[in-house]
Amino acid sequence: MEIKTVGIACDHAGYPLKQFVIQYLEEHKLPYKDFGCNSDLSCDYPDYAHPLAEAVEKNEVYPAIAICGSGEGMAITLNKHQAVRAGLAWNKEVAQLIRQHNDANVLVMPGRFVDNKTAKDIMDAFFKASFEGGRHERRVQKIAIEK
Repeated sequence: MEIKTVGIACDHAGYPLKQFVIQYLEEHKLPYKDFGCNSDLSCDYPDYAHPLAEAVEKNEVYPAIAICGSGEGMAITLNKHQAVRAGLAWNKEVAQLIRQHNDANVLVMPGRFVDNKTAKDIMDAFFKASFEGGRHERRVQKIAIEK
């Protein structure tokens, strides 16, 4: 995967894991743009997911990482955007498959269910994997809804 600038977003439940993600990115010298949130005070995940998704659509960031408590709220919100393919991963095998088979451009992690070591393994797998194309390309092309 060719990394441009990694976009990052979270809600309050994802904030502690986001701090670890930032540390990981800095250690790997990967540029990033933080879309918030910036504390563990209660907030609404769509307020951060939509700006992140818009940046993905405008090719300002690639890839992106989003985190909320279960990961589901972020994934659901992000996938409302036509150019976003957000995949929820809770282990390295799933992270690899969402890149290889779904060409995911946003990695979503469940902050309440993933520890730092698992998150590191997930990010390593996501960043190293490449889209396989082939039969998967045909399927990915069918995701967007034409208006």
